[in-house]
Amino acid sequence: MTESNSNISMGHVAKCLTQEEIDKMEAQNSRMVSEFRANQLEREAKKYWDLFYKRNTNRFFKDRHWTTREFDELLGLGSDENGNVLFEIGCGVGNFIYPLLEDGLKFRKIFACDLSTNAIELTKCHSLYDSEKMKAFQTDITTDNCFFEVNRPVNAATLIFVLSAIHPQKFKMVAQNIYNVLDTGGVLLFRDYGLYDMAQLRFKPGHKIAENFYMRQDGTRTYYFSIEEVSELFRSVGFEISTCEYVQRRTVNFKENIDVPRIFVQAKLKKV
Repeated sequence: MTESNSNISMGHVAKCLTQEEIDKMEAQNSRMVSEFRANQLEREAKKYWDLFYKRNTNRFFKDRHWTTREFDELLGLGSDENGNVLFEIGCGVGNFIYPLLEDGLKFRKIFACDLSTNAIELTKCHSLYDSEKMKAFQTDITTDNCFFEVNRPVNAATLIFVLSAIHPQKFKMVAQNIYNVLDTGGVLLFRDYGLYDMAQLRFKPGHKIAENFYMRQDGTRTYYFSIEEVSELFRSVGFEISTCEYVQRRTVNFKENIDVPRIFVQAKLKKV
C-alpha cells in the first residue's frame, strides 16, 4: 500500500483516516530528511542504538509478558528443555526471552542477537543468563553470514519490533537470512508497527526519510507496515504465511493520563 492521495483517504481495514489525519500525513511531505542526513543515519545506525541503550539501559522497554498469549506456539515449543532451539532476533536487553524463562518455559538452546553491543552486554548481565544454554551476540542482520554463531538449526525465531528499525531496501536480505537459519518446519513469529499507527501520524515535517519511513529525535528510525507488504516480503524468500493481520491495542499509562489506540502487524510464518 502506498501513500497516494486515494490510499491515504481510504486507510485500511484497521484504520479509517479522518480528514485531519490525512492533512497531517500530507504535511509530512513538505519537509523531508535530506539525502545527506538519511545516508548518515544509515551508516551510523549502530552508534545511535548503542547511545540509546547507554542512556536508557534496561529501563525503556517493558518485559513482554504478552508473547505466549499472542503466540501460543511458544508454549508447545518451550515444554521440553531437550527439544527446541529458540532465536530472538533483535533482542535488546532480553525483554522477550527472560519473561519466557520466568514463566517456566524450557528450551534446549536460546540464541539472541542485537545490533547494539551495549544491548548485548545488558542481556548478559541478567541474573537468568546461562552461558551453557544461552548465547547472546552482536551482529548486523542486514549482512551476509550474520548468523554464523548460530551453530544448529532453529525451530522458532522471533522478529518483534525489529524490522521497522532497518532501511526498507534491506528488508529482503533480513528475511532471507532468517529463512536460512531456520530448520525445515521452523516458524518465525513477527510483530511490528502497522501503517497509520498513532505514532506515524504524530511525526512532524522534517522527520520523514521515505515512504512510511521516519527518523526519531534520537537518530533511530522506524517504518510502518501494511499486511500486504509483510506477506509479500516473506513469501518472496520462501516462507508460507500462516497468518498476517492487523492487531489493534491501546497504550495506557494512568499516571501520565495516556490512553491511545495502536496498530500493529502480526504474522506467523513457516519454512516449508
